[in-house]
Amino acid sequence: MDFDRADALNQAIRLLSLRHRARTAEMLAPLGLHPGQEALLLELARTGPMIQAGLSEALGVERPSITLMARKLEAAGHVRRTPAPDDQRATVVELTDAGRAVADRVKELWCALAEETVAGLPAATVDGLPALLGTLTGNVDAKRRRAGG
Repeated sequence: MDFDRADALNQAIRLLSLRHRARTAEMLAPLGLHPGQEALLLELARTGPMIQAGLSEALGVERPSITLMARKLEAAGHVRRTPAPDDQRATVVELTDAGRAVADRVKELWCALAEETVAGLPAATVDGLPALLGTLTGNVDAKRRRAGG
């Protein structure tokens, strides 16, 4: 691929990522949440209680970041953290009633953000985007693993 084409592609991905994250921050701020915290809440809403290591793997986020997020969400009353019954070194994270309510609100915001993001695209294109973006992510992940990253 020549530089101009590569630059256009990389810039488009970079700008989308930055602007999507900024818009996410705008939408989450009234809920007292920061980007990344919504993913943790949504994962717990999907799966139920999980150990922090499982959340780290599911979300693709480093364990210390999960610990910090869970502590902040616990302080806000959205999650409860307890020692795992079978491994006292592990911590189980679960939604509280308040956390379930905010997760429901996040789901509404997530739908609105997705609709904003794909506005004007044909339905068939929108339907194919998760697989396409998943392939791009897999390509980058595979290269990072081979490079030791």
